[in-house]
Amino acid sequence: MQLSPSDISRIAALARLELGNAESERTLTQLNGFFDLVEKMRAVDTTGLEPMAHPVASIRDIALRLREDLVSEPDNRSANQRSAPATENGLFLVPRVIE
Repeated sequence: MQLSPSDISRIAALARLELGNAESERTLTQLNGFFDLVEKMRAVDTTGLEPMAHPVASIRDIALRLREDLVSEPDNRSANQRSAPATENGLFLVPRVIE
């Protein structure tokens, strides 16, 4: 997939960016380089390969260091909601803005 200068102009307008000619050309080159890399990766045949949990797993066995899921802070919900104008069942109530 190759982008054109008009594509860059449209993307910049959607993102509300003002790009000069040099910036636009540099962005075009960078994005087209990115898309070229994606196309090269898509061209690689990966049938029969299992996904890895970690890239180093192909070199050696690794054990992921995961911390225990422990409560580290007290429940301060009621104290945090004390200044709210309206709450119900531990939830903040807000006015309806969409009909």
